[in-house]
Amino acid sequence: MGDYQHRAAKILLQVNELAAISDAGGMISRVYGTPAFIKAGNKIIAWMQLAGLETSIDNMHNIRGRLKGNKAGAGTLIIASHFDTVVNAGKFDGPLGIIMGLDIIGRLVQNKTILPFNIELVAFCDEEGTRFHTTYLGSKVIAGSFDRNLLNKTDSDGITLQSVIQQLGGDPEQLDNDSLAKEKLMGYFEIHIEQGPVLYAAGIPVAVVTAIAGQQRAELVFTGEAAHAGTVPMDMRRDALCCAALCITAIEGFAVNNKTSIVATVGKLDITNAASNVIPGQVKCTLDIRSPDRLLLSAACDTLHKRMTEICGERNISFTWNKIQETGPVACDPVMNEMLKRSIEVSGYEVVELVSGAGHDAVPLAAICPVSMLFVRCFKGISHNPLEEVESKDIAAAIEVADNFLLHLITKFNN
Repeated sequence: MGDYQHRAAKILLQVNELAAISDAGGMISRVYGTPAFIKAGNKIIAWMQLAGLETSIDNMHNIRGRLKGNKAGAGTLIIASHFDTVVNAGKFDGPLGIIMGLDIIGRLVQNKTILPFNIELVAFCDEEGTRFHTTYLGSKVIAGSFDRNLLNKTDSDGITLQSVIQQLGGDPEQLDNDSLAKEKLMGYFEIHIEQGPVLYAAGIPVAVVTAIAGQQRAELVFTGEAAHAGTVPMDMRRDALCCAALCITAIEGFAVNNKTSIVATVGKLDITNAASNVIPGQVKCTLDIRSPDRLLLSAACDTLHKRMTEICGERNISFTWNKIQETGPVACDPVMNEMLKRSIEVSGYEVVELVSGAGHDAVPLAAICPVSMLFVRCFKGISHNPLEEVESKDIAAAIEVADNFLLHLITKFNN
């Protein structure tokens, strides 16, 4: 276990190096296209080069390192995660998977392992979608499913995605050429913190992901009438905020009553022209609803839309539901998962299978190749939060499992 602990210690040092690169003092914030984002990408590409990989930055600014196999016409295994963050982020969500991938591949290089396939290590540029509210920008380019209509999407300052790509040195017209969809792909593997409390509560270091929940994100707009807070009687008001509050409570109640299959979150609330002495005339909020069951997800959205329309009708408030994003549930590959399970068993750990409620870059990649994910225990399941933490011993366990997983794959494709 000593070697794994040594490797884990190095990985933690590199995680902390990336965490020190931020656009905001006192917190980690590294969203797509910012100076900190560029600096972090340069750091990752330097690490890839030190490990002996052939490196490149594609037009969306994914950082890519390639280790060529020893067989002509060999397929490619993608190992990946993301290096962008939410605002006021933790330091492990995304970067841990990249750096662990780098460690595993670096060990293959050091050992001069004969590879029957190529490995493409990808640090995806934008999984969180913080700046443009469009998740999976980087992985959709790799998967060949990028929607070019998004190039005209603007951030809060009115800057288009297209202009940011150009500022980064990319060519929006060449994005299709960066896809790996036409390659012979043998699979996708990602290591990621669980972002949930199951492993922490059980005291188990790793888990196999069986599926990734589908999700729908929407912007809800409630429009009433702004008016003076001191002159309009309570029973004559069209208060958009009070109506929104009732709807938000209804969303929570519905999710609680269906807690085994649905989660729903209102994470952002904006009051137009807010003032302490003005009855709110318009309120906008986000809705994020998720389920591993495609039909249940669709039914839940329909039910909530109907209920909020009823509440708004009762209070004489206009209501719109603007869908921002929708992704279906994704099943992880059973063949790769069997190899992961055997790798966990060989490493001496209990096999746990989990559904991921969080979205991952594996979602768009699942359209072009088999996908697999290994979860690593994190402190109390906390994520998207500065308290995000992973212990060295759990990283060491995950390295051992991942090493064994790669050996299983090498053996399989050598036969």
